[in-house]
Amino acid sequence: MTLDYRWIYDTVRKRFATDEAMEAFLPTPQTTEALKQKGDDRYLSAMSQRVFRAGMQHSVVDARWPAFEDAFWGFVPETMVLLSPEQIEGYMQNDRIIRHRTKLQTIPKNAQFILDIRQEQGRNFGEFIAEWPSADIVGLWRLLAKRGARLGGRSAAAFLRLAGKDTFLLTSDVVARLMAADIIDHAPTSQRDMKIVQSAFNALQQDSGRPLCQLSAMLALSINPRF
Repeated sequence: MTLDYRWIYDTVRKRFATDEAMEAFLPTPQTTEALKQKGDDRYLSAMSQRVFRAGMQHSVVDARWPAFEDAFWGFVPETMVLLSPEQIEGYMQNDRIIRHRTKLQTIPKNAQFILDIRQEQGRNFGEFIAEWPSADIVGLWRLLAKRGARLGGRSAAAFLRLAGKDTFLLTSDVVARLMAADIIDHAPTSQRDMKIVQSAFNALQQDSGRPLCQLSAMLALSINPRF
């Protein structure tokens, strides 16, 4: 089965008063050039913010994030990779940040991940992320889950969205639309499932010319008007 983009568009358009209102609501990814120019400290910050958001109200984490930026010196990977267990314990006494030991421990681990990618690729992490093809975004999810710290499940896509990289999200509403269209018959978990979902999004993108982030938002809106 396939997803009918025209039906999806018409269904979602009815949720808004004007074309402009709909377009303003839909997310917009950053350009390839903007992603390349962003410092690797911004990617580590986004990774860490996503890790702390998991299982917590995003607004609570976001309100504390300026304090995190200050406490962790702007998340420069070369500095963060040197954080010692003793320093991590010291952060457990800082009441300006969220004191979650296991999540704090991911910061030097993900700093090392970023530095490893830079060494392997001979380019900045931002260039690596920017040039990864959207037609295989689930492959990037898989790499992040395998090599990053606490970036499995929905966290890989959520990190990419925070960083500005175009990606779809597999929210419950998106999964519900994919199931209603007989693309899948259960929440996707296996690599085979993910390839099927990626193919469906690739076809939608070819039909519409829209970025993946807008397409997943439209799928969600076609199920839940209050998305």
